[in-house]
Amino acid sequence: MSEEKMYLETGHPMRKVILGKVVVNMAVGESGERLANAVKVLEQLTGQKPSLRKAKRTIKEFGIKKGENIACMVTLRGRKAFEFLKKALEAVDNEILESSIDKYGNFAFGVKEHIYLPGVKYDPSVGIFGFDVIVALERPGYRVARRRRARSKIPKRHRVTKQEAIEFITKVLGAKVIEKRKRRW
Repeated sequence: MSEEKMYLETGHPMRKVILGKVVVNMAVGESGERLANAVKVLEQLTGQKPSLRKAKRTIKEFGIKKGENIACMVTLRGRKAFEFLKKALEAVDNEILESSIDKYGNFAFGVKEHIYLPGVKYDPSVGIFGFDVIVALERPGYRVARRRRARSKIPKRHRVTKQEAIEFITKVLGAKVIEKRKRRW
């Protein structure tokens, strides 16, 4: 088995673009059995135990109360993140909209149904769930912005640009960055 490169090589080793993390978010909008099924599906897809997310405010029209669990999410890093991202990109035909990439190289996309992922079978007792995939790209040395002691800022020249993110998506992930998606209906 050949070792796949999980980073975009540039001239200097501290300038290479790496996959920081992949966050998978499944918002259900209600607690109870449907949320429990979503947790089960997310655990099956990622291989990690999801954390529950609470509602920030009460919305009477939707029957949501403040503090009620309404969503679940998982943060993936390293090899696991890379492998899941490859599968998730396959579910959206290996295409990412250019407008979904921000100026700091992060991008996000949604998968309408979890059964679009390769190798996932439909289970009628669980149902079908959609989810969002959020990807953060970074360079070596980004730890200085996250650490607790002696925290400092990342200068603009060391941040990942939109162009470098597009290059990472095409060369490392093997996906296409497109201007606009064609309407399917």
